[in-house]
Amino acid sequence: MAGVKGTGLTKQERVYRHVRERILSGTYGPGYRVVITHIARELDVSALPVREAIRRLEAEGLIVFRPNEGAQVAASEPGFFEHELRVLAVLEGHATVMAAPHLSPARLDHLAELNEQMVEAMGRWDSLTFGRLNQDFHAAVYDACPNPPLVDLLRELARKLDAIRRTTFVHIPYRGDAAVQEHHALIALIRDGAPDEQVEAAARQHKLNTLETFRRAREEEQR
Repeated sequence: MAGVKGTGLTKQERVYRHVRERILSGTYGPGYRVVITHIARELDVSALPVREAIRRLEAEGLIVFRPNEGAQVAASEPGFFEHELRVLAVLEGHATVMAAPHLSPARLDHLAELNEQMVEAMGRWDSLTFGRLNQDFHAAVYDACPNPPLVDLLRELARKLDAIRRTTFVHIPYRGDAAVQEHHALIALIRDGAPDEQVEAAARQHKLNTLETFRRAREEEQR
């Protein structure tokens, strides 16, 4: 299979990356049975590297073993989602401060344009486009951050949370006008050369507001 052979990776690492990518992309949703023999046949490896990869994914909380059912993609608990989102808020706040000096007027104009496109998508009730543009907005900020390991961590965490939201907590609404206004305020702070602590607080609170939306949605669902 393309991407599996000739990569210079061990068989276990190749299987691990393959299965993990499918989980994070939503191809393997919560409850999906990860059958060792099927994966081994698909990737043309023995069962051993598949078992080793699944153990790693189990340690990460992405896979669980259930009696008489075997390995399955784990469904995220609300508390886990909240903790992860809070971590993302802290990291994104720090990354935004680091990115700010590198966000040229042209890059800030691009962020503003993405924000305007979000307004247009919101007017069409196009939540899918709104969500994609929202991800593009944050990715454009990450791109200006000069700390590659932090950016990699942010991207990975954001993808993981998005996969959870799309496959497990599908009832969480995008925050529409509030998110757009917060983006607008963040752009203005960076343009004006606001103090680092103010920029960081705004970026962090932006994500924490998403967390609050999630909590309210869960409370309403349980009533």
